[in-house]
Amino acid sequence: MTAIADLQARIRALARERNAVVLAHNYERAEVQDVADFVGDSLGLSREAAKTPADVIVFCGVHFMAETAAILSPDKTVLLPDLAAGCSLAATIDGPQLRAWKAEHPGAAVVSYVNTSAEVKAESDYCCTSGNAVDVVNAIPPEREILFLPDVFLGAHVRRVTGRQNMHVWMGECHVHAGIDADDIARRRAEHPGAEFLIHPECGCATSVVDAVSAGAVDPAGVQILSTEGMIRRPAVSRADEFIVATEVGILHRLRREHPTKRFYPANERAVCAYMKVTTLPAVVASLERLQHRITVPPAVARRARRALEQMVAIGGAPAAGSRAAAGHRTLSPAGTIADPGE
Repeated sequence: MTAIADLQARIRALARERNAVVLAHNYERAEVQDVADFVGDSLGLSREAAKTPADVIVFCGVHFMAETAAILSPDKTVLLPDLAAGCSLAATIDGPQLRAWKAEHPGAAVVSYVNTSAEVKAESDYCCTSGNAVDVVNAIPPEREILFLPDVFLGAHVRRVTGRQNMHVWMGECHVHAGIDADDIARRRAEHPGAEFLIHPECGCATSVVDAVSAGAVDPAGVQILSTEGMIRRPAVSRADEFIVATEVGILHRLRREHPTKRFYPANERAVCAYMKVTTLPAVVASLERLQHRITVPPAVARRARRALEQMVAIGGAPAAGSRAAAGHRTLSPAGTIADPGE
């Protein structure tokens, strides 16, 4: 066996001993995704954490995701293999900043992207992911003002799709997605003129691309604005054989594994989240062996944050049953995408 295979076998054995479930985000390292029991986006993994019968949840993602699992499963032991797994987007707003913003807009509904700290979630009325953000905003009475945070690109897209003129958007961004620009897209589309273009609405290019499509400056054929799970599903229903993918490059592993007859190209091969990549197989082994690093949330904060998270899960609907992937784990199919023609 290879060193990777040995480590993966050790993780599976430890998970059985600990009655643990290993969850991995779509952007994690390929070898970490391959050893996980479930792979998915923030919404799908949050749901899995909430319903798992396991005693221990090993969350191969970033800190706010493990916090979310701890909030939804207070009786479980939630572990983050590496404490360096932070999030540049979540760091753009904290509790005091949100409280000050709320004071400027009394009575407004606060919709927080799941990429936020527990403290920010506790100050929110609703949480959302890219997969159900439109549904969440549409569930709020149209006359009520909305504060949407922290992602400026996702917020701009949701405001456009919903037509909500009374929606204010925080000026935060993910450093990885902000680095994917129009030049990257133009270059890739020239190299692969027959490829479908799949874009995650957090990308800095999303606003300009959607505007250009609406204005007729860009041929709308082959442009798909999708959540990460929408990207995973799209090749199965598309006639295209090639796809340009504008999000963090970790998702390419799962796309290639689940659609082996099709070809996938990153919009920008440098779109790598260093925070997602800090989780390694040795770190997962150590986490299971020593039950480290346990993530907890103060009860008062968790109680308030849970209400916003439960709204997110309820509005998103029930997840579809997972399908067995080639590596032997299940992949998640959460209920909504941002925009997916044909679905």
